[in-house]
Amino acid sequence: MNIYGIVMAGGGGTRFWPLSRTKTPKQLLNLSGKDVMVNEAIARLCRVTLPENIYIATNETQRDPMEAVIGGRIPAENILAEPAARNTAACIGYAAVELLKTRGDGIMVITPSDAYIRDEETFAKTLRIAIRAAEETGKLVTIGITPTFPATGYGYIRFREAEGPVKEVVRFVEKPPLEQAEEYLRSGDYVWNSGMFVWKISTILEHYQRLLPELFARFGEFGEAIGTDREEELLRETYAKISPVSVDYGIMERSSDILVVPGEFGWSDVGSWDMLSAVRQENEEGNIVVGDGVLVDVKNSTVYAGSRTVALVGVEGLVVVETPDAVLVCPKERAQDVKKLVDELKKRGKEELL
Repeated sequence: MNIYGIVMAGGGGTRFWPLSRTKTPKQLLNLSGKDVMVNEAIARLCRVTLPENIYIATNETQRDPMEAVIGGRIPAENILAEPAARNTAACIGYAAVELLKTRGDGIMVITPSDAYIRDEETFAKTLRIAIRAAEETGKLVTIGITPTFPATGYGYIRFREAEGPVKEVVRFVEKPPLEQAEEYLRSGDYVWNSGMFVWKISTILEHYQRLLPELFARFGEFGEAIGTDREEELLRETYAKISPVSVDYGIMERSSDILVVPGEFGWSDVGSWDMLSAVRQENEEGNIVVGDGVLVDVKNSTVYAGSRTVALVGVEGLVVVETPDAVLVCPKERAQDVKKLVDELKKRGKEELL
């Protein structure tokens, strides 16, 4: 059975503004200093399948820069461009229908484009275990991350203990308060929800038909047009008529046929500037400096100097990001709120900064 890798790369990455923009979002940035995030995701999937079996699902506004950045690592026709953002259920449904029609049934290995993984070999081994479980059981499989601290910013998955690496999922849990997260960590019965999934194409489409029938019907109509001159027109009509819903909410939380493979491979959700330490080394003062930064008596700060010298004196716990047309300054503890700043820029009509 063919194994298909799907990289979900349609997000805006607004918490990495002003570096991340609409046409050059986080997944197209080189935050680690090694390669852009989407190329790192492709390289990881090449450990379990062939490049010609790897697809990228992105927004149509990002298609051209995406093709330029990946530089032929996968075929250009494997970039699936969504006409509008409709969350992960639509993204995965589109990929599933496209693959079934053009390549036939197989195993989908779905990963986000913006996670950092330190131990890629162990990650590949974890994926192979999940692939085998999906093929042998016909169930939906997700990858869980063994928690290392009581995180309140991640969703959790509770599993039923069993021999072997594959566990039965009991329930999904939303982002918990600190006290509850500490309890989850102590129990050993929970993993972080990584947003990575493995399943047969036919299996996930059966779940769509049962749990998201309207979405299934819309994509069924589109599927009939694949390979014809009406394909693009039907795709646009489909996206215009469907409502946004995440695959977690629409499928995973409502199904009783879910397995999880807990993994420990140095995973980090690099979601905002305060998380840059996952991919960049802090110095002795706890600072991360990218570019021409000059720091005097500065501690626990992140400085990204894109085109000019950025100088800080006598401060602590700041994020400072400089680009040719914008400068961001915020307390490190408020880095998640950069998204609110982007929303404010939209309200003010500053489209040139987005």
